[in-house]
Amino acid sequence: MKAKPTEVRKILSSNLKKYRKKLGLSQEKFAENAEISTMMVKDIEACRTWVSDKTLESLAAALKTDIYCLLMPETVYEEEINKIIRKDLESITLKIHQDVDLTLKNALNSWG
Repeated sequence: MKAKPTEVRKILSSNLKKYRKKLGLSQEKFAENAEISTMMVKDIEACRTWVSDKTLESLAAALKTDIYCLLMPETVYEEEINKIIRKDLESITLKIHQDVDLTLKNALNSWG
């Protein structure tokens, strides 16, 4: 899936807002933490401007996240999380089955 530049701006904008609000930061406080102007934050969140790699690093640091998280579409992120959860659940289920099998074998052996 190849994203167009405007789509990437929308993704960045959406993720900035999401992470900023999650931390309870106003645009002003976020700008201060990222060491950029409030107008720059407003322009980025409104998809009116793009950012340099240095600014992207500052934004991620201010939001206590990794840069890639700011550029990842939410659906991709959710799909990755679901894959991890499914894998963990499969592993847990397998371990439970192994423990139950071992317990049953031990119980049968102690009776016989």
